Amino acid sequence: MEFEKKARELAERMSVEEKAWMLRFDSPPIERLGIPRYHWWNEGLHGVARAGTATMFPQAIAMAAMFDEAEMKKIGDVISTEARGKYNACCAENDRDIYKGLTLWSPNINIFRDPRWGRGHETYGEDPYLTARLAVNFIRGIQGDGPYLKAAACAKHFCCYSGPEELRHEFDAEVSPKDLWETYLPAFEACVKEAGVEGVMGAYNRVNGEPCCGSKTLIQKILREKWGFDGYFTSDCWALKDFHENHGVTSTAEESAALALKAGCDINCGNIYLRILQACQDGLVTEEEITEAAVRVLRTRLRLGMLDEDCEYQSISYEEVASPEHRREAVLAAEKSVVLLKNDGILPLSPDLEKLAVIGPNADSRWPLIANYHGTAPGYITVLDGIRRTAGEEMRIYYSEGCHTVKDRVEKLALPDDRISEAVTAARIAGTAVVCVGLDERYEGEQQDIGNRFDEKGSTADKSDIKLPAVQIRLLERLIETGADLIVVNMTGSAVDLGWLHETETVRAIVQGWYPGAEGGLAIARVLFGRVNPSGRLPITFYRDVEDLPAFTDYSMQNRTYRYLRSEPVYPFGYGLSYTEYTYSDLQAAGADGAWRVSVSVTNTGLRPGEEVVQVYLKDLESPHAVPNWSLCGFRRVSLQPRETKRVEIVLDERAFEIVDDEGNRRIDSRTFLIYAGGSQPDERSSVLTGKTPLCKKIVR
Repeated sequence: MEFEKKARELAERMSVEEKAWMLRFDSPPIERLGIPRYHWWNEGLHGVARAGTATMFPQAIAMAAMFDEAEMKKIGDVISTEARGKYNACCAENDRDIYKGLTLWSPNINIFRDPRWGRGHETYGEDPYLTARLAVNFIRGIQGDGPYLKAAACAKHFCCYSGPEELRHEFDAEVSPKDLWETYLPAFEACVKEAGVEGVMGAYNRVNGEPCCGSKTLIQKILREKWGFDGYFTSDCWALKDFHENHGVTSTAEESAALALKAGCDINCGNIYLRILQACQDGLVTEEEITEAAVRVLRTRLRLGMLDEDCEYQSISYEEVASPEHRREAVLAAEKSVVLLKNDGILPLSPDLEKLAVIGPNADSRWPLIANYHGTAPGYITVLDGIRRTAGEEMRIYYSEGCHTVKDRVEKLALPDDRISEAVTAARIAGTAVVCVGLDERYEGEQQDIGNRFDEKGSTADKSDIKLPAVQIRLLERLIETGADLIVVNMTGSAVDLGWLHETETVRAIVQGWYPGAEGGLAIARVLFGRVNPSGRLPITFYRDVEDLPAFTDYSMQNRTYRYLRSEPVYPFGYGLSYTEYTYSDLQAAGADGAWRVSVSVTNTGLRPGEEVVQVYLKDLESPHAVPNWSLCGFRRVSLQPRETKRVEIVLDERAFEIVDDEGNRRIDSRTFLIYAGGSQPDERSSVLTGKTPLCKKIVR
């Protein structure tokens, strides 16, 4: 398809005013050229968002816990199918409103470097390799493999953006060349070079002095010249006005428009590009620069088949939206995402239990199911609903809300802790209680702006610490005093302090349920009752506290994430338990043609079928520039029946062996490495928690 040629031909037929129109996120029609109105802003983080009904998958951080590239591609495919079905139906009704287009501003591939960041649950976690592999496959699913794009994915927010939310419109992230190229850029590079992502969005903040949406270093030198990106670049919403209002790098709206356009920002989400023509008249930009940006955005619209009646995806029907098949896929994803953190043998629960208490603010709430950037699901299944559907018919279930998510009382006129006595009574009567605690999008999320919901307190944004809300801690302490057997289900999008619960004997199991999607309560219940063997793994580190972490505003990676961590975590990256046991044997590694093939045998030595996440880590033994610990360099999900053995092979390319020096140069700097293969990373805490140590092999290149 000659999309570039067609885009230039269209641009040549436009006036400078019409070309400037194309750069608006709410582009008006040009009827004489057959170009309809189009709104660029749409979201597809874990389902088509903000445009009515759609299948709602688990939040991104939960999808990351699957460690499953193939499933990520399926999810992307479902989302783009539904986006097409909705787009086609809306166009038939001449509805071209916001959130109803095909440019999905997802995925968010920023690195979750600090557990206090409110938007971390939109990401794929703390590791650049895991983030890259999941994002590449999600994008491939979104965009399809035909001559046209089924939908256009957008990697965001380029490139160093992970809090603080309250400062994002004025903040300058000072990042060393080493951290930039070792941690913050690799996932973006993979999305461009491997997945051919069609869109990239800039961040609100500055990086080393340059605003991300007006950075020639980031957009021109790295993204377009070094990586060969040929899609469209968009600003984050209302980010360009920060140039003159907050960052102080320009003085007027016209100067801000010019800075962004000259740097290579094609689409302005906001209203600053309404000043492009004035900037052109003032000599701040040229018509040729406007033309080049217009060509790029027209090229994307042509790649999407928006101006071509022969596009293969125009036949996708609205009947695909929230189909039974898609909803089953969402529940399957939620099942794969659940991480079993502690289990003394109480799980799985017996369906023959006579009594069970289900307690907690997240037990029967829709809020923790959906997370932010969500659509409207055709149905919701809370954890309480899921337990009722999954438990034996004769089981008596005692439900108590226990407490509000964050407030000290449920009823305004009641005394503090007005639901705790009921919860205590339910736990004592039942003897066993599932306690659903955590947060939701109202209490960890994005800074308040015109496009995001918020509560009466205003901004949700970041957390000040990693503790559960005080009222929930009081609830848990009272329930522990009852002596009942407690299974804690934590539903958060980030790491919280669970160390004290792990050390409490009556807390017999802990499950990380994340924000599991609209019907994710069924998935959690199926794990609790053993209908599904838990197989999720943590894509983030669960720290003991934030005392040893650098300041939130410090973008250095020192003592952050598993690759640089010096202290012992509560639960390490890559950790997760199962209801069965897996044994590893015969680790082999052989190099040829610039790649190394790592193979290992995995046996299910238990009595239940399950899926194991095989993880391969690499440690450089020589280079002074190597990360202090080790790096994930391969993973594979493998399904095993009891007593079954499978041979798993993972190929490591040259990049796995490279270091990044202090100037940001990537190269191989060592000949000797350790390769680890197992069900976790090779740290002491994982060995203590699992009772196992990954296999290790020394190799010389």
